[in-house]
Amino acid sequence: MISAIGKDINGNNTFQARKREAGQAPELPYEHDTLLKNNLSTRTRIGLEKFTKAFTQYPARGIKGSKNSNFYEFLTMGNFPNVMGSLTLMAIFNSANPFFSHFGAKEASRLGNKMALGVLFYGLFKRFSKTLVNYPIKLATGIDTELPYAKVNNRLQEHPDDFDLKSIEYHKVGESVDFTYWDMLYGDPKKGEKRNFRFDKIAKKVGLGKDLNDSDQEVKPIYKEVLVKSKVAKSISTFLWAATGVCLAFQDAWLEYFNCATMKFWKGKEFGHSMKIFGRSFKEAVKELYHGKENAVRMIDKHAGKAVMGLAVLSTVAGVLNTLHITKKPSKLTAEDVMDKKKECVVG
Repeated sequence: MISAIGKDINGNNTFQARKREAGQAPELPYEHDTLLKNNLSTRTRIGLEKFTKAFTQYPARGIKGSKNSNFYEFLTMGNFPNVMGSLTLMAIFNSANPFFSHFGAKEASRLGNKMALGVLFYGLFKRFSKTLVNYPIKLATGIDTELPYAKVNNRLQEHPDDFDLKSIEYHKVGESVDFTYWDMLYGDPKKGEKRNFRFDKIAKKVGLGKDLNDSDQEVKPIYKEVLVKSKVAKSISTFLWAATGVCLAFQDAWLEYFNCATMKFWKGKEFGHSMKIFGRSFKEAVKELYHGKENAVRMIDKHAGKAVMGLAVLSTVAGVLNTLHITKKPSKLTAEDVMDKKKECVVG
């Protein structure tokens, strides 16, 4: 905290701690960079916080030309066009319904509802498909490629009265392969943790053994290899799963749900019935996508669904298997294995 210079009762210069005033930076939940648990609660909280700031703080800071507006905030504000574009797609057909005849409005509504559900499924399938890659990799190697941490930034002073300005950004330990934040993976002695306990677990999982002298040095090349391969796997599989979600939303099995859909969660009975129908429609939509339409004439109409679903599953399985094929394991050869003690040698 910056202290102000003032005068005591004798007229001497003294340092006076400034008091935090209304409107200035609030207390933050983290005092320094902190590793976070990768669970649904943490991911939801981070997502909501980034989403909220993308529509409030970050645009306001950028419009004012703040010197604290950075690349992280620019990327986070990408949520804004994504959301607005999604809402536009959802409204394309439904917004014009009042101007159609009764029959036309009904047909437009059917297509509009499918479009809205397709946009929703696109985002959900794309996001949750990463878990289909990350979870088996974490289970087999102990490496969490989506491990988050909170980064505490010291912001620059913009006004004379500003002090102790900080902000929090949410990143992932393996966000950059070349600049992986290794410090986050070391244990904290203050918490009774061994320095290399995370690296020890990974080393044991990948078959390097246990009680290694420098498990961190042995594991880091493997960690980087897993990061690179998993990024490629997720880049391919996420879009195939997103396409599967869109195809799923355009099945006729959803018509039953659209007829009784309601978002009025405060009406427990109606909302519960709606969710029950949603689950049933989802199962029927999966079957319909897989088997194709009963009256389909062309082969592509009969088997297109199988192809889309199969490619999504195949890309995920292939990506995971490729990631688990680790080539950076250190050699287990020792000096005795490569040197023949029976032969003479010269020591210089």
